[in-house]
Amino acid sequence: MPYTQIKETCLYIHDLDLAADFYHGKLEMPIISKAKDRHIFFRCGTSVLLCFIPEATQKEKILPPHYAHGKQHIAFEVEKNRYEKVKENLIKKGITITHNQSWKQGLESFYFEDPFGHVLEIVPKGIWE
Repeated sequence: MPYTQIKETCLYIHDLDLAADFYHGKLEMPIISKAKDRHIFFRCGTSVLLCFIPEATQKEKILPPHYAHGKQHIAFEVEKNRYEKVKENLIKKGITITHNQSWKQGLESFYFEDPFGHVLEIVPKGIWE
């Protein structure tokens, strides 16, 4: 997928293999790190998507403890000329689009959920410019 930007963000999940199947298998993000019962990290353009098991990271001793519960939201940016193709590819992979949004300057984005209920969005480059 032609993602262009998130620097680093994290989602909290309950199953590393399910995250790998979705983010690597369907969204085509390369896996860059996996630690049993703790995390799986994915390359997203020049950025990293961190997926943590919250029960592990809330007890963190080296880094500051962190965790979250509930629906989280992140948006992935793609080149404008690839936006429709990305949407078509995700639909072909069985991903249900839950919402289409029209924004200023004639731009659109679309929303879908991961297997954990997190709200994901695909936006074309320039949507915040």
